[in-house]
Amino acid sequence: MKKLALALLGTVLLIAAAVVYTVSARHDTADAEPAAQLTLSPGQLLFRDTATGRVGAVPLKDNAKKPQLSGLKCDRFAVAKQTAVCLAVRPGTLPAVTDVLVLDDHLAVRHTESLPGTPSRARVSPDGKRVYWTLFVTGDSYAQTGFSTRAGLYEVDTGRLVKTIEELPVFVGDQRYFAADVNYWGITFAPDGNRFYATLGSKGKTYLVEADYRRYRGKTLRENVECPSLSPDATRIAFKKKTGDGAWRLSVLDLKTMQETELAEQRSVDDQALWQDDHTVLYGLDNAVWAVLADGSGAPRKLAANAASPAVTG
Repeated sequence: MKKLALALLGTVLLIAAAVVYTVSARHDTADAEPAAQLTLSPGQLLFRDTATGRVGAVPLKDNAKKPQLSGLKCDRFAVAKQTAVCLAVRPGTLPAVTDVLVLDDHLAVRHTESLPGTPSRARVSPDGKRVYWTLFVTGDSYAQTGFSTRAGLYEVDTGRLVKTIEELPVFVGDQRYFAADVNYWGITFAPDGNRFYATLGSKGKTYLVEADYRRYRGKTLRENVECPSLSPDATRIAFKKKTGDGAWRLSVLDLKTMQETELAEQRSVDDQALWQDDHTVLYGLDNAVWAVLADGSGAPRKLAANAASPAVTG
């Protein structure tokens, strides 16, 4: 028994050391070129360079150009209007701690929050007044069982912090939903800065929740919707639909008719999609950023290699 205990202890220490090394190595990667001075000027595709962790940019109309890489390193990144958000794991922290960096239009830090967990999703509301995120607090992917998330937001104009939306009252039909295992992830706001959507996970099921931020209450719309992303015209939701263990199909839901359209991307996509415009959806997959038409036609197009966490400036 003593030998078994020592062996188990050794395994735990090796795993812990590997986690520390992986997190630290990602942030200590040597930069191959000087940092560019990026700004949130219109017409750019921004993304996380997967080799260095640095935020890069290329013109949307000429995405074949060599990207410019800033000095900012993030695990997740998002922009809207003149606001950006960067989620970055602190190297060597166990349990993991993520710094939520609220940035201005020159990618200078305006505000920082440090929260437990590892980055999963990040977004900025269309008006630039809220940044929101999802962090894993146990586990490391949606494919794992027993994961737990914290979805929160920060009001840029008021400084109000909502560490988690788990206290959001949600109704299924006319009944308030209660469960000990409720998790939320993948927040997305409407242009009015009030209506928002998120995924509620509980008892092995996922639900699309539509919520009113000022009244702070929500309702479920349908099952099997994860990581919703609201279109610029606020009429459709791009989302990932679970098709099997660790497998999802990228789809679009019409909020008026509740009609679902599967997109031309047939590979499993584990990402919160991003609308480039009312017709095109972007996402990260296989170490690259891709685009696909939102009506289900066409074929996926690669926009940037060695890239993840796409963001578009308007």
